[in-house]
Formats: sequence, C-alpha cells, structure tokens
Amino acid sequence: MLKALFLTMLTLALVKSQDTEETITYTDKIITISEYPAVETRSPLILAAMCKQCTDGYEWDPVRQQCKDIDECDIVPDACKGGMKCVNHYGGYLCLPKTAQIIVNNEQPQQETQPAEGTSGATTGVVAASSMATSGVLPGGGFVASAAAVAGPEMQTGRNNFVIRRNPADPQRIPSNPSHRIQCAAGYEQSEHNVCQDIDECTAGTHNCRADQVCINLRGSFACQCPPGYQKRGEQCVDIDECTIPPYCHQRCVNTPGSFYCQCSPGFQLAANNYTCVDINECDASNQCAQQCYNILGSFICQCNQGYELSSDRLNCEDIDECRTSSYLCQYQCVNEPGKFSCMCPQGYQVVRSRTCQDINECETTNECREDEMCWNYHGGFRCYPRNPCQDPYILTPENRCVCPVSNAMCRELPQSIVYKYMSIRSDRSVPSDIFQIQATTIYANTINTFRIKSGNENGEFYLRQTSPVSAMLVLVKSLSGPREHIVDLEMLTVSSIGTFRTSSVLRLTIIVGPFSF
Repeated sequence: MLKALFLTMLTLALVKSQDTEETITYTDKIITISEYPAVETRSPLILAAMCKQCTDGYEWDPVRQQCKDIDECDIVPDACKGGMKCVNHYGGYLCLPKTAQIIVNNEQPQQETQPAEGTSGATTGVVAASSMATSGVLPGGGFVASAAAVAGPEMQTGRNNFVIRRNPADPQRIPSNPSHRIQCAAGYEQSEHNVCQDIDECTAGTHNCRADQVCINLRGSFACQCPPGYQKRGEQCVDIDECTIPPYCHQRCVNTPGSFYCQCSPGFQLAANNYTCVDINECDASNQCAQQCYNILGSFICQCNQGYELSSDRLNCEDIDECRTSSYLCQYQCVNEPGKFSCMCPQGYQVVRSRTCQDINECETTNECREDEMCWNYHGGFRCYPRNPCQDPYILTPENRCVCPVSNAMCRELPQSIVYKYMSIRSDRSVPSDIFQIQATTIYANTINTFRIKSGNENGEFYLRQTSPVSAMLVLVKSLSGPREHIVDLEMLTVSSIGTFRTSSVLRLTIIVGPFSF
C-alpha cells in the first residue's frame, strides 16, 4: 500500500499541470509510456501567474485560457535522426524505431488493470498505465484538479487509480456534443463536427487588405503583404526597380511592374540563364552577305571577291569596271567581265603577258605570198614584194643588187646600181628618231662620197645626216601615222678627187608605217 502510494505521488510530481491521461503504448519491446494533457480547470491565482508564460513544450491558448501542448513533431524539422520516427506527447516528443506499433487510447475508457505484486505499475503486454489525480498544487508550481472536477460523469474509478476519457489540450478540439453550442475565439468558427476551426479570411473576402496587397491567412487571423517585386512604402506597395540594383543583367535591364527582364544589344542573344548575353554568329545563323561573311563581336561584316566592291547596303557586291578606272590597263582595248577584265589586241597582234599586244609575224605563220614574191612582215600585217625588183635596163646580180651594165648606152644617165630595202616602223613614233643607216659597200681610193635624199621626201618627213665619209643616217623628223607606205630613194655620189670619175648608187627604202603605236 505504501509502495503504490509512493509511485502515485512520484507520477503526480512529474505530470505538473495535467488532469486526464492518454495512454500511448508501442510494442517492439515491453515498454509502457503514459502521457497527460494539460489542465482544464485551474485556480484564479495560478491562471493569473501563467496567463502569459507556459513551461517548455506548451504555449498559451487565449481561447481556453490555459497552456496547450506544442506538437514538436510538426514544427521541428527533422526532429528525429537515424531513421527514427517522431511521436508527440504532452510537453515533448519521442523518437521511436520505425518498427514500433503505436496504440493511442484517446476515446475508449480503459478499466483498471491491477498490477502484479512486486511490480511498480508496469505491465507486460499492451497495458494502460494510470495514476491518481487529487486536488492540490504539485511541487514545482504545477496544478492538478480533482478527479471529479476534471473528468465529469465519464470517469471510472478503481481501488487506487482511475481511467479518464481523453480531454484534448488543443483548444480547437472540444468534447463532441451536437446539442451544445460552443463559443470560438475571434478568427475561428464552429465546424459541423462541433470543433473550432480557423476562418480563412483571404478566401472568404473578409480581410481588409488593399487592392495592391496580397492576403496571407494565419491561424485565427490574416496578414497583408506586398506581392513579390514590390515593397511597402507607407501604406502603399511600390514597385522595386531591380535595374537599379546591379548586377542583374549582363547588358540591358528593363524594369516591369513587380519584376524585370534582361535584354541584349543587337548582335547578342540571351543565354539560357536569361542574364548573360552571348554573341550571335550571323554568318551561321542568317548569312546576309552576297559573297563573303566575317563574324565579329556583336555584328558581322561583308566582303567581296576580287573584282567586286560592296554596294551601298554593305551586303551585296557590285562588279568593278576596271576598264573605267584606268586607261593604261591594256595596251590596246580593255574588256570588262564579271569580277575581272581582259585585254584584246587588233588583227595582226596577239596578247602577251595579259595586257601587251605583240605583232604576229604572218610571214612565219600564214605566208600567202607567191613563189616569185617575198613576204615582208611589218607591225600589224605583212606584204608581198617581188623577189626580183629589177627593171630594165637593170639586171639582178647574186648580191640581190640591180646593176645597170656600162656597156648599155641607156645606163649612162642612170645610177650604177639600185638596192631595194624594206623596213617597218610603229605609228606615231617619237621624233627626231634615227631609223636607217646607209653605208658604201665598195670604197675607191682618192674618191669623195656624198649622200642625199633623191626622192620620197616631198613633205620633209626625213633628213639624211652624213655620219662618216662612207655612211649616213636617215632621221625621221616628223611623226608618221599608219597604216602608210613611204618609198624613199637615198643616193650616194662618188667623185674622184681629180674630177675624172663620177658615179652614183641608190638605196630604195620602203618604209611601212603600222596602224598602231605598238
């Protein structure tokens, strides 16, 4: 009897302010744990002392005017470690193995189970552990009401202990009694299950938040907050200009009501993070260049192939007319082509080194002269001359000279010999210019040689300058334009120093002036 009373008083000292019991038993090992809810009925003196402060594990309930248990398993993140599960009980919580089976006796009244002799109230198996509550104040300041005051008519008693139906400490839960109208605190309303439940003022529209604010529901109340991207200034919510808080955007920031977004300069695009700007390779993405495209940071440039130039739009290419840029590209004629040019030469010439015109020697390629004719090439063409130019009374000698025999009376007044020579010059040759040299082939002793232009110089185009006693140089003194042919007779007079001998020789020079200056 004394041992049972000692155990009962020890349990009361540990319970502090509790009036009904809730038995929680888990079966993994043979363990029984008893927990107790908070007190409903307190003395006015104790209530005044505890109205604003509760012991650890409890919080003040303004509706019931008492301390209520805090569910640490709900509010403490990761309350149990190592794979354990959290079980709340009044004033604290337990960490139990996940294999434990929890049995909560919170509705059905449990009859007393008499502990076996030699035990301290613990049982083997699933047993409800009970303790006796008596009126009075416990050590440590806790208050316990009498059994009759707490439990009411549903209390069942045994010889030394009792079991009481659970009376929850949560002020939102009250004994179910449909015929009984309960009084809920401000911010709560009675549900169909006769329980005080929170009123969602935000959903019901009973809040007084401004149109530019967001309603946040709280337990028993609500709060007015500014939406994301806004800040409270006075009673109003004003937009936060994120663009003034660098570095949000890599290049350009655009503020919007309640938010912002980033933009990139032309030639760049936003990366996947919507913040960084990366260069656009326009040459790969959308090549607008007509010919060559070169990507640069933030842009691109177009270039043209040789022979073309960029048009005014800096994208397309236009052909360069090289023939207009210079008159010296070709010796004769420039022909423009797409992206290039070519040179042409007149008939009788061929293009050499892409730009220069060179005379074609037709006498070597396409000789059309007869057998009794001699082909003579000149600049831009050719001519056929008789192989035997000698006319009566002249006869041809092996030296290709026409000689008038002394025995022939007709030869007395004629030059002793005539030599036929041919030469060609370019049109518009610069003057004065030495073009032909005449020289005596036979030299006689005690003779004097003189040189003159006998015929073919009626317009004074030529001048014969004696360079030695036996030679002279024909000089062009007026520019000649072709095509044209000049026949000039150059005469050499030979006179003996004693005046007993006089003779002459003629060199008949045919000068062919080409049609061009090349």
